[in-house]
Amino acid sequence: MNDLLGTEIGTSGTKTVLMDTEGHLIAQDLQEYDIITPRPLWAEQWPDVWLDATKASIRNTGQKSGISKEKDCRDCN
Repeated sequence: MNDLLGTEIGTSGTKTVLMDTEGHLIAQDLQEYDIITPRPLWAEQWPDVWLDATKASIRNTGQKSGISKEKDCRDCN
């Protein structure tokens, strides 16, 4: 059976979910980060913060799932 991984990069955090094809949640992770506000009504974020959060969120979701990194993927497309 194949699983589905989804990642959403939001304003205050990056969330990753791992679900099976029946829609059951297997694992999830949220990495939060700050928004830089140097002036009123301004908001800034650094792309490397998003990238680091995305990598950590995906890694943590995989670890929480208990699925082996070496899972046989002959049927994966």
